[in-house]
Amino acid sequence: MKGQQKKILTFGHHVQVTLFGTVDIQTGDMFCISAEKCNAATFLDFLQQLLARYTDKFVILILDNARIHHAKLLRPFLEENCHCLFLLFLPPYSPELNPIEKMWRWLKDMVIVNHFHKNESEIRSSISEFLTFICICPEKVLSRIACTER
Repeated sequence: MKGQQKKILTFGHHVQVTLFGTVDIQTGDMFCISAEKCNAATFLDFLQQLLARYTDKFVILILDNARIHHAKLLRPFLEENCHCLFLLFLPPYSPELNPIEKMWRWLKDMVIVNHFHKNESEIRSSISEFLTFICICPEKVLSRIACTER
């Protein structure tokens, strides 16, 4: 009803789903994996899967300065793969410069904000549906990550 706040049911607990992802700014291809935790080991796993996906490409990965992105655990992998992977770190507090942040905002708006999920499984299912949708609509992804204001 107009003028009334929308009420969203809740069970009173917070459920978190950890995602690592990239978006190709040339094709609109998005690669995303979920992880049990957000730490250097799971980030390393993500990097390994990323390079396996883009075997014939030189990947420039734009990152913020989170601790896991600078972990000592990554150094041997980064040295071994310097011929195909470069980590580009953004200045502090500048998420607007990272294309994946626009995708996370879109995902949150479509899946999380003003939606009720009974449990983690329902959230994961909704995320999966969203990722399936954007995989078949790379032109919408490219429009979303465009540097121009809408």
